[in-house]
Amino acid sequence: MSDQGKPLLIKRYASRRLYNTETSDYVTLEDIASFIRAGRDVQIVDLKSGDDLTRQYLLQIIAEHESRGESVLPLEVLNDLVRSYTSQASTIVPQFLAMSFDMLRDGQSRMMENMGRANPMAAMPGFDAMRAQQEAFFKAMTGGRMGTSVPMPEAEEAEPRPAGKSGRDDDLEAMKRQLAEMQDRLSKMGK
Repeated sequence: MSDQGKPLLIKRYASRRLYNTETSDYVTLEDIASFIRAGRDVQIVDLKSGDDLTRQYLLQIIAEHESRGESVLPLEVLNDLVRSYTSQASTIVPQFLAMSFDMLRDGQSRMMENMGRANPMAAMPGFDAMRAQQEAFFKAMTGGRMGTSVPMPEAEEAEPRPAGKSGRDDDLEAMKRQLAEMQDRLSKMGK
């Protein structure tokens, strides 16, 4: 039985073949992507040198998906990432990206929770199946980590909801506001 708390250890042999130490078999990049989509962290190490190659292989998985037309990253984001490697922003970009993905996971998690609470659509035939499909989609989009977000620093208290606005609108507005604040901080640091 595997220990879900520890990353799945994958060893790269001199032949560049990747070996799953839990199942004692060889795996492909697509297998590794499947493990990650299922919520499992992986660690890929070179058998001979012991070097951690995880980042290199994860970037390769992303590049392969992007090259097949499964584009998730807009061209502007890719350009900004390249720029961040040659600017002072390289120190804040990882933190910014982590916070952005945490906000995305948290928002998706809250939306899924709200769908289950006192929802008149819950009585609709097939609603449970639709909800399960949405949960699977969100889990795939967030790497299986729905609801495991890290609290953001300087979190503000929730403002009272104006009449006529839904919780989803409030969440979206709060995310937009936080993103604008982070972009403002980034632009000030780059000057």
